[in-house]
Formats: sequence, C-alpha cells, structure tokens
Amino acid sequence: MATSVRAPLRTLEDIEAIERIPVDDRLAEPVSSYAAIARQAAATPDTPALTFVPTGDPADGERTYSYRELLARITRAANAFDGLGIGRGSVVSYLLPNLPETHFVLWGAEAAGIVNPINPFLEIDHIRGILEAAGTRVLVAWGRQATPGVWEKVEALRGSVPSLAAIVRVGGDEPCPSWAVDFDQLCAQQPADRLLTKQPPGANDVASYFHTGGTTGTPKLARRTHRNEAANAWALATAADFGPADTLLCGLPLFHSNAMMVTGLAPFSVGARVVLLSPAGYREPRTFAAFWRSVERYRATFFSSVPTVLAALLAVPRDGAAIDSLRFAVCGAAPLSRELFQRFEAATGLKLLEGYGMTEATCVSSLNPRDGERRVGSIGLRLPYQEMKVAILGEGGTVERDAAVDEIGTILLRGPFVFSGYVRDSDNRGVCLEGGWLNTGDLGRQDANGCFWLTGRAKDLIIRGGHNIDPAMIEEGLMRHPAVELAAAVGKPDARAGELPMAYVTLRKGATADGAELLAHARGAIAERAAVPVDVVVLATMPLTAVNKIYKPALRERAIAKALAETVRAVCGDIAVDVDVRPHPRDGLHAAIVATLPASAERAALIAETEQRIGALPVHWSMQWK
Repeated sequence: MATSVRAPLRTLEDIEAIERIPVDDRLAEPVSSYAAIARQAAATPDTPALTFVPTGDPADGERTYSYRELLARITRAANAFDGLGIGRGSVVSYLLPNLPETHFVLWGAEAAGIVNPINPFLEIDHIRGILEAAGTRVLVAWGRQATPGVWEKVEALRGSVPSLAAIVRVGGDEPCPSWAVDFDQLCAQQPADRLLTKQPPGANDVASYFHTGGTTGTPKLARRTHRNEAANAWALATAADFGPADTLLCGLPLFHSNAMMVTGLAPFSVGARVVLLSPAGYREPRTFAAFWRSVERYRATFFSSVPTVLAALLAVPRDGAAIDSLRFAVCGAAPLSRELFQRFEAATGLKLLEGYGMTEATCVSSLNPRDGERRVGSIGLRLPYQEMKVAILGEGGTVERDAAVDEIGTILLRGPFVFSGYVRDSDNRGVCLEGGWLNTGDLGRQDANGCFWLTGRAKDLIIRGGHNIDPAMIEEGLMRHPAVELAAAVGKPDARAGELPMAYVTLRKGATADGAELLAHARGAIAERAAVPVDVVVLATMPLTAVNKIYKPALRERAIAKALAETVRAVCGDIAVDVDVRPHPRDGLHAAIVATLPASAERAALIAETEQRIGALPVHWSMQWK
C-alpha cells in the first residue's frame, strides 16, 4: 500500500533525495482514486473517513461515515452510473454543494467513467456550454430547496443538451419529477461490495474534466488522468505529512480542484478524516461563527484556505476554544500579503504554508516547506516530482531561454501532475509547449535557494505608459493600513498612459477610513512612484469567486465605468451618467454609456468634445445621449 514519506522537507536537496525513487514506484497498483479509497477501507474499515456538519455548527448535529461506509456508498454510485450507460470514456457532470453525496458522486463517477464538476453559481448558458463541451451523458444536481438555486437551472437547460441521457437528483423538498431519477433510490438498487463496470479505471485513463478560464466565454475543459491525481495526492500527503491521525476541515467547494485534492483524495489516500463544514462551506456565516469550536470538536490538524478566508477568520472570536491540535493551514489561489500573513500567525499562533497550484497541474505544485524556513510571500519549493522553472518566452510563446536566478519570467511546469491537455485541441496552443512544459501564464522568479516567488500574472499587470506595475506591490502597501481588510489593484483606462493604477479595498470590522486617507497612506507606503494609485475606493464587500478569491474582472469593469463617467462629467459637469460594462465576444469588454444632458445651445459642442475624449481611452464603447 502506498504511503507518504515522513522525511525532512527543508530544502530542494531534500526533495531531490525523495526523487531518487521513481514516482511510479511510489504509487500502489492499481493506480486510481477508487483503488486508493478501497485500500484504506480494507486497512482501516471502521476509522472515520468523512463527517458532515449540515449547518456549519457541530452543536446542531453531524453525520459520520467510516471508510467501510464511504467505499460502499462510492461503489453503489459507480454501479448506478454504469447502469445509466456510463463507461470509461463517458462523462458524469454534477452541480452540487458540499454534501457527503458529492464525494459519492465524485469518486463513483471516476470509477465508472469521467467526472466533470461544475460550479453551480455559473449562469445557465455557461453551464450549458460546459455540459456540451464535455459531452455529458449523466447530470447529477441538487434538488429544489426553499431558496431558488441549482434545480431551477437544471429545469431551464435539461432539454437543450443533445448528449444528456439522464438527470439524477440529490435531495430536494418535493417528489422527484418523472424526467429525473432520485440518487438515493438509484443507489439502493446497486451492490455495495463490488464494481460492475467491465473496465475498471487504470493509471492512464481520464479521471476528470475541470472547467477553467473564468465565468464567461467558451469553456475550456482540463483533462486529468488517474495517474495525475494519484501522483499529486501522494506528493501532497508527503509535503503536508498527512496520516491516519489527521483531521482536515473542508470549507472550499468540491467543484474546485483544491477541495477535491487537498481535502479529498490526498487525505483519503492515507486514512485521514475530512470534515465538511456545511453545504455552502465558507459561504455559510455559521461556518465562520463556529470555526474555532469545530477545530476543538474534531481536534482538527489542518485546513485549506484562501486569503479572504484568513481575513474573515481574524474577526471570529475564539471564546476559549482549544485550537492547539492545528498543525498548520495551507493558503493558495491568490497571493497572500505579508501583512495578512503576519497578522494571522500572530493572532492564532498557527503556522501558515503558502502554496501555488492550478487545475491544469491537478492541484498543488509548490508549497513552503513544513520543516524548513518559510519565506513570507514565497510560494515555496516545488513538490516532489513536480518539475518547475522560470523561462523567458518569445513573442510567439516559445521558450527563448531559462531565466537567471531572481530574473522575472513565466513559470513553466512539467511532470506527472500536469494534465494531458484541454479537451478541445485548439485550446492547447500557447499552453502546452515543446518538451512537455505547461505555460502557467503566471509571472515569477526563483531565488538561489530554489524558492519560487509570484510577481503577478501577465494579464494582471498594470501597464502605465509602457511601465509594467505589479498589482501586488500596491495591494501590499494598502494592506499595511490598520483599517484595511482586503485590497485589490487594477488598471484604470487613461488617455495618455493607457492605464493608471487604482485600488479597491474593504475595511476591517469596526474600522473607518475613506479614500483620501487611504490614498495618502499609499503615497507613503508604496516606494515605486508609478505604482501609487490615482484612486482608492472603499467597497462594502469585495467581489469574490465561488472559492473566495477576489474576482478582479469585476473590479476592472468598475474601473472602466469609473473612468468613462469621470470623462463625461469632466466635459459636461455633474450630469447623470450610467455605464454598463459587460463581456463582449469580439471586444473582450464593451461599455454602454447613457448620459442625460439638459437641452442647451451648447449641447452639440458638448457631445462632440465628450465623444472625442472618450475616443482617446483604450476602451470599446457605445454612447447614448438623452
């Protein structure tokens, strides 16, 4: 049976020592997610594997499944999918929150065919596009609840996906309609002691499709194999030293690779316990309110998070809860500011491990060493068996040369975690490079000790008159203000410079500060003059993705709208201006401007001058005058 390696992980040399044994020799046969869970069920059948806290507060009750029960439920689900016509190359998609059934569906679908988790918060048209791109045969979805949500979307799209042969409903507040089948009833008819599929999964079979590339536009589906997932799970368990004594709290969504791997396959592969903190996870206020009590109740040793979650937890009183069981937390998905890092560790005494990963490389690629020096702001050392380097790319996206130490370039990945490409071949251009390297699109550098540092993402750079500005520099400066909880910097369109930096912030609970005060702070906190923002706007709430990552596209749209409204008013005075910025299939973003101008002898001249000034901005727009 494959187990993680309990060896010191301090330096790159320690990682290279682990790699003296080939990765395939580390993975027990057969190599699949189902086989990994089955091995644990055989070894520790009565050990708790999965606990579900329905409200997010353990005081309200919980349900626990042993490894024996987890495997039985997964096996029944796999056999149910087999009975619905799912084979090795066919797809089960799901629209589910964090439920025990989500794990049964996820790993059961991988055992029978290919699983395709979908973010249920997406718009109907985007969900339909993913279903069609995947060639979905079976769709599993959460039934109708008191609050409208997933099931209403299923009703709207069910007749418009040609490949869809069956819809399976999980839960729900009403009888199952005739055009769907109930998940529990379907599974109850299946054997729990054996797989019925004639083609059990193998290492090189496709295990999952994950959609990437945002919430609009044509979906890209990353194709990952069972070997990808098994190798990444092994490396994760080794890097974090997971074992049977560990309990992991899960608050990130199970339609995302992080929760699936870090609080899913990796701990299940080594006999650890996973606790699901409500269907909504970190989106449920009661999950946050009870978080430290949950740590005490389950003697949790680990949780995975993103910066916004850490910021929110700082505001949650511990009320004497014992949290000494926690060994550390992993933070990823977005750069963690030095200020938030230090503030969280000082307040909790908990060790933070900042890491880096992407769906196309299964999940985690690098992590600050658990035993060695944690360099604040670094994404750490590469995981064992994950090749990782910084390269200078030419205009065509080809590799010109490897970057020198501390030279900024594009981060490339290669190895057993890296996916086998997107489902649609055209999506692989510029991403899958010669030699098997994956272009992450992230900018970074590697220091002399082998640690990697993110310096931004190519599309996130603010380009002010040809000067490249890293948004993290602005965000770091603003986060040093005691009132600031979160900060995000984006480019604001400008006629002369192309873009000017501006920032949006949210404030800590009970704190007060306005844009002028924060702008004055930024002038003193940001050393690079060109990076000092021209505006700082205080928001009541920061736009977030479903995994609580700051959603910068929404902030860029706000910045465009602000620049356009200011341009109109600079010519016409304080008039009513409405700007609607939306994604556009040709322009990328398009701004529709509606301005109300009082009748006057100068109306024609004002319109002409305004449209001339707007035309100088690097924005696609249309104008309506009233």
